[in-house]
Parts: sequence; structure tokens; C-alpha cells
Amino acid sequence: MASGDVISAPAVSEKNLPVGSAVTASGRISAVHRVGEPFVDDLPFETDDLVRLDVALTDCTRRTKVRFNIYIGDLGDDTAAGADAIFPTTPEAVRSVLIAVSPNQRTIEIRSGRAVADRVTDGVAQLGTAAAVSSFGEGELVDGLVSAVNVIANAIVSP
Repeated sequence: MASGDVISAPAVSEKNLPVGSAVTASGRISAVHRVGEPFVDDLPFETDDLVRLDVALTDCTRRTKVRFNIYIGDLGDDTAAGADAIFPTTPEAVRSVLIAVSPNQRTIEIRSGRAVADRVTDGVAQLGTAAAVSSFGEGELVDGLVSAVNVIANAIVSP
């Protein structure tokens, strides 16, 4: 686990978003589609899964005052270095936890920011990893992520 010591910046630049999209204050992307145009449902997850994940992220962030971020994608050949590179670009990196999953490499990396490193220790990260891996082994990516977020939040020492 590494600590972040940089000012956070949005992972996506608003100028690169399609018309009708914006980065919200929380760092999420909000988008709309035009009335009458078909909505192309090419999301990698079911809506119910996304809602469960969003509820877990929101609830755990509110309870702990630690921002939870998730990244799913290729982390490169050196997954630790890939997570280290992504972490500073996540919203509120200094006071956050990043759970980065590289499915093709079957790897999970967890990082915590400098402001919360005393609460999100290596032991806490290991608990989150164990919770995620259990579900990942059964092919349940979202269940694993929700479990990891909840376990980490429950293990964090309150401020």
C-alpha cells in the first residue's frame, strides 16, 4: 500500500466528455441522452449492480469520512506501478482509498491517501483484499467490490 501526497485532479477532463456530460463535485460523471434517441446500453454491469456499488461507496464514504474510489481496468505489466500512477488522479486522493482491479491479470491493488494512511493501514487493506478475492473467485466482480468497500469501512478507525 502506498500513500498519496498530491493534489487530486479529475481522472477525466470535462473537455473530453460528450455533449450532455459533466464531472460532478464528487468526481463522478453525469450524462444524459437526447429524448427520442435510443439509449445504447453498453455498460459492462447491470443497473442493479451499479446501484449497489454506488450505495456502498456513498454509505461508506459518509460513515468514515474517507473517500472510496474504484478503478477497473488494465493496470499494465507492473500492476503496483499502474495503481500508483492512477491513484493521484482519483477524486480527493489525499483522503481516499483506491481499490484498483485488473481483471485480466487477476490482480487487486489498494492504495490510501496520506491524510488517512493512519486509519487505512496495510492490515485494513489486506482485509478488503480478502473480502474481494473471495467473491472474485466465484466470478462476482461487483459483489467482491461491494464486500471490499464494506469491510474496509468497517475496519477503519473513526476520526
